[in-house]
Amino acid sequence: MTDSHRRHTIAIVGAGAAGLTVAAALKRARSELDVALIDPAPYHYYQPAWTLVGGGCYDIAATRREMRTLIPKGVHHIVERVEGFAPEQNRLRLHGGGSVEYRILIVAAGLQLDWHKIDGLVETLGKNGVSSNYAYEHAPYTWACVSQLRGGTALFTQPAMPIKCAGAPQKALYLAADHLRRRGADVACHFYTAGAAMFGVPFYSQALDKVVAHYGITAHFAHTLVAVDGANRTAHFEVVAGDEKRRVSQRFDFLHVVPPQSAPDFIKHSPLADASGWLAVDKHTLQSPKFDNVFALGDCTTTPNSKTAAAVRAQAPVVVANVLKALLGNGSVRKYDGYASCPLTTSRGKIMLAEFCYDGVVTPSFPLDPRIPRRSYWWLKKHYLPYLYWERMLRGDFGPDWHRERSFPAAVPRIAP
Repeated sequence: MTDSHRRHTIAIVGAGAAGLTVAAALKRARSELDVALIDPAPYHYYQPAWTLVGGGCYDIAATRREMRTLIPKGVHHIVERVEGFAPEQNRLRLHGGGSVEYRILIVAAGLQLDWHKIDGLVETLGKNGVSSNYAYEHAPYTWACVSQLRGGTALFTQPAMPIKCAGAPQKALYLAADHLRRRGADVACHFYTAGAAMFGVPFYSQALDKVVAHYGITAHFAHTLVAVDGANRTAHFEVVAGDEKRRVSQRFDFLHVVPPQSAPDFIKHSPLADASGWLAVDKHTLQSPKFDNVFALGDCTTTPNSKTAAAVRAQAPVVVANVLKALLGNGSVRKYDGYASCPLTTSRGKIMLAEFCYDGVVTPSFPLDPRIPRRSYWWLKKHYLPYLYWERMLRGDFGPDWHRERSFPAAVPRIAP
């Protein structure tokens, strides 16, 4: 076939954490496999560290590497953007007009950040005290703003789920609150969330209520940021109470925004998506319910787990095993249990390591009570997890997996963030 019309045994859409990991693991399992990885991005980012960047604890340059240096050996890298799917013909349509045919398709396209859905945000982001740790170019501005605050009001927002790394909005909040308290700055911190609680798993949410109380943070539930007036430093929220909706406004000296998020548009409008717009898969096997030769993992799917890098690390071996079974006809079907991990940075130096599976089942890797913030987990977050990501996971080596269901007392322990 010509360069514009290619054919590969396995086509992987997206070279983020999920795509690179699965590509590398497939080649480790079967070096002879014909695998193509499709992604036009020149760089790959270690996004879990951006909250540390925003807290003045990490170098932003260390979170970015050139994509070409991470493509697994023997994998064909197609530097183009996928524009559409034709799963009935086992074909992808590329932005440049070409196509890719496949026997097995793996979609790992991540999600998109819908900055434009908040009126005025795009025009003021990165200035007027408005920042976001969800962007490489803006995370350093978060620290620049927080480190200069002497007084006033700081707002931190969280949109409706699903979003990637649902704990990241709070990580920004707690790192800022900890820094401001250490400095003795008189800043009122407010957390505005579209949700009804601080965290989706009650076991951890009750502990986080104590962290909020420790810092004197004011939490506002059922509040969604809908507009930002950067010049006048005013944020506008939609508040839902039963069937009633109203708008409230709040002045700020600093505003940290987490944008609404959704599946990429080329997935939303494809035969692979369900009515929600996300790519439909069986939540255990990660296989499409409509097309037996299509699998997906990571942030773009309908799986009801927290969208984190830890979830990708748990999903990747499932996809690899099930793809090889579909392709070669041997082996057993593997199942994903919904595992995700959220290292909640409660201060500069301590982490609450929240780990859980489907239905909020608490599944820590260690026998210690995971609601207690620990200094050892700070080392894990800042040093070990980046190493695990860059040097093992992206090379197809998943590292140890010790998570399992464990029981702890119902009473929330004493919390010292």
